[in-house]
Parts: sequence; structure tokens; C-alpha cells
Amino acid sequence: MLFANHESPITLIGMRLLDRLAEEHISAAAERGELDDLPGAGRPLKLDDDRFVPEELRAGYRLLKNAGYLPPELQTRREIASVEELLERADPDSTEHALAQRRLSLLRARLGEGRMGQLRAAREYQEAVLRRLGGDD
Repeated sequence: MLFANHESPITLIGMRLLDRLAEEHISAAAERGELDDLPGAGRPLKLDDDRFVPEELRAGYRLLKNAGYLPPELQTRREIASVEELLERADPDSTEHALAQRRLSLLRARLGEGRMGQLRAAREYQEAVLRRLGGDD
């Protein structure tokens, strides 16, 4: 496996190029004064807690979130946190606790399946790129 534990060079080059282009556009807009009157100017940014999102997906997820879309994995994590809070408050012998425990198991399984699907898709994509480029692995 050629890129088992590392990003592929193609992905890294593309991300670096995208980052550099974005920085150039932001710098040019700042020099022209186009960013001076933005809401929140001069105040600290409110950053999202995206530590569970792989670094290479964060910018895309942020764009989707700003457009009103929450990725399924993050929605599932939010639901897990909500059910865990419910479990802390519920009587361990109650039906509510048992149902919440089942729901938590289902959500955790869904989260695990999503990760496996992403890994499988990434591997298939890697193999297709390598075949296209004439690689063997």
C-alpha cells in the first residue's frame, strides 16, 4: 500500500495550492480595503470545535455548515452527545434509560459504519488514481 499512513502527494499538492490561492485572494482583498467593514471586524473569531473532523475536510465542512448543511458524521456526534446527557440524568432502572442506551449503541454503530465507508471509498479512489497513473500498488 503506497499511501497507507500518509496523504497522497497529489492531495497535498492540491491542498497547498488551494491554501496559497486563498491566502493570495484574502491578502489582495485586505489591501484593497474590502475586508474593513465586515461584521465582527476587530473582535475574536468564534471558532467551531472541529477536532473530530479530519484536517483535510475541515474547510469543506465549514463551507457546508455556513450554507446550513451539517455533515452526517457531525449530526451523529451531536445526537450521541445528547443521548449521553440523557443517560446521565435518567434512572438506570427506567425504560427511558434502556431505550437511550439502545439509541446510543445504534448511533455509535452508525458512526463506525460511516468511517468504514469513508476508508473504503478513499482506498478505492487511491487505487483508481494509481491505475490511471500506471502504478501497481
